[in-house]
Amino acid sequence: MTSINDEERLSGPERQRLLLETARQQGRVRVNAAAKSLAVTPETVRKDLATLQADGLIVRVHGGGIPVETPAFEPGITARTEWAAEKERIGRAALDEIPAGGVIFIEAGTTTAHFADLIPPDFPVTVVTNSLPIAQALASRLTAATVVIIGGRVRALTLGSVDSLAIRNLEDLFVDVAFLGTNGISLERGLTTPDIAEAETKRAAMRCSNRRVLLADHSKVGKVSFCRYGDPSDVNVLITDTGLTPQQAAELESVIGRVVRV
Repeated sequence: MTSINDEERLSGPERQRLLLETARQQGRVRVNAAAKSLAVTPETVRKDLATLQADGLIVRVHGGGIPVETPAFEPGITARTEWAAEKERIGRAALDEIPAGGVIFIEAGTTTAHFADLIPPDFPVTVVTNSLPIAQALASRLTAATVVIIGGRVRALTLGSVDSLAIRNLEDLFVDVAFLGTNGISLERGLTTPDIAEAETKRAAMRCSNRRVLLADHSKVGKVSFCRYGDPSDVNVLITDTGLTPQQAAELESVIGRVVRV
């Protein structure tokens, strides 16, 4: 980080930009080192890191902060507000993949929640989900559907059930189509998520389904998270947005049955 001798030479946004650059380049920014480099007090750095965390760019850790791009980081469900318009379009396009009178699985997540919210109230379908918010919303709104919730330990970050009980429940079920989300999809590293229990539950959902539809905005493409749970070739359809370039779509279609850009 560039050393600064005069605190007044840098505004708050300028300091925050340098702190974010340091975190991304080094994997971490340390309060005391940054304060010395920028010639500001540690309290000023802490306030800047708090601002970056509120903007969803940094997650605070003891003594500093790490960038949200780190493989182990996972934002809470209430913080995942980015790409809302794209997720809405993805969810609407996914409606075409629901078999009338069939059984579908909807995984916990924000993109999948957008999809669930768009299912017509009178659509005849059985919905299996491991998401508490999705189950509650669908059970109170759908009039021609059966809603089944998977048991298990509820993760506070996603409000989705995971671990052995959820996996056992899924192993006893057979669904026509699983609608899944992901934290990252890469041709080299596969499908990835930050949490080990989440990865195991995702594998179980993929195994119990005849077809797998991945709902992921373009920002997830090329990202790699902590735990690999599958390959792109395990997906039958990827529904994403037009932020994904035609070249990227063509590369993914070499291993995925179909890529839909909306």
